[in-house]
Amino acid sequence: MASEVESDLAAAQQLRDTCAAVRKQVGIAVVGQHQVIEQLLIAVLAQGHCLLEGVPGLAKTLLVRSFAAAMDLSFHRIQFTPDLMPVDVTGTDIIQEKAGVRELVFEKGPIFAQLVLADEINRTPPKTQAALLEAMAEHEVSVGNKTYPLAEPFFVLATQNPIEQEGTYPLPEAQRDRFLFQVRVDYPSRNDEAEIIDRTTGASPAPLQPVVSGDQIVQFQQLVRKVPLPDHVKQLVLDLVRRLRPDDPDALPIAQSAIQWGPGPRACQQLVLAAKARALLEGRHHVTREDVVALALPVLRHRIVLSFVAEADGLLPDDIIEQALEHFQTD
Repeated sequence: MASEVESDLAAAQQLRDTCAAVRKQVGIAVVGQHQVIEQLLIAVLAQGHCLLEGVPGLAKTLLVRSFAAAMDLSFHRIQFTPDLMPVDVTGTDIIQEKAGVRELVFEKGPIFAQLVLADEINRTPPKTQAALLEAMAEHEVSVGNKTYPLAEPFFVLATQNPIEQEGTYPLPEAQRDRFLFQVRVDYPSRNDEAEIIDRTTGASPAPLQPVVSGDQIVQFQQLVRKVPLPDHVKQLVLDLVRRLRPDDPDALPIAQSAIQWGPGPRACQQLVLAAKARALLEGRHHVTREDVVALALPVLRHRIVLSFVAEADGLLPDDIIEQALEHFQTD
């Protein structure tokens, strides 16, 4: 037993060192955005997918490409457009002739990569968006009567533009719920923007070097699940999520008036997994309330459907979650 504990402690230190190396490599290509990078690292460790939301030109695509390069993962980018079909994502059976015999051969689509960038996912119709659903949930793709497994680890990082609504198809609630985080990518600071100008208008930067393999990432994901969850932290997760459901007996007053549909059980599961990953990155071997509070916004904001009254008043999911967190801080 003691040797197993020592092994886990050594693995936890290796995880932190590796994540620091990933940050350093990504920082060669991407200026600033430290919180976004941190949340993407947590998502990787917690086996989650991310929805990145931000206006054009904030290096969302570059950020995802840099992650794939630093982690030595196979990478495909899918540019979602209104005419994209499900088979353009998953692949399809094609007829090939060999030695005079015709046979059906499966031609893999771009979803068959360890890290998939679903660029501008809200620009394609729901039928094509749904082609990602099975892959994200089950890590496999079904075509015809056959099922094809995806290589592990497998992540979908999707981007969407929050301000341009014409010609877009907002993700259905069931599809949004598959994402661990909805990450807000904001404008850079003045100093960071000055650094961006210097880097992108001068000599080309050196290529990024991979610092971790897919097999190592899978081992880190298994380690995350071993992190203990104290009962009082579990109760905080349950209280927070359940009080954001308007029909729950313990719902907060603002939830009863401002929320039409609240977060489901997957929110509890993913908030705990993300908190475990954050605890390891912070050098702790158990989850604290601080981990839950720090990740409540990216885990919960896309799982809340506002009421008409809330939308009319200009409320955002973040406003309600922050009020809920203030409620727990005063308990």
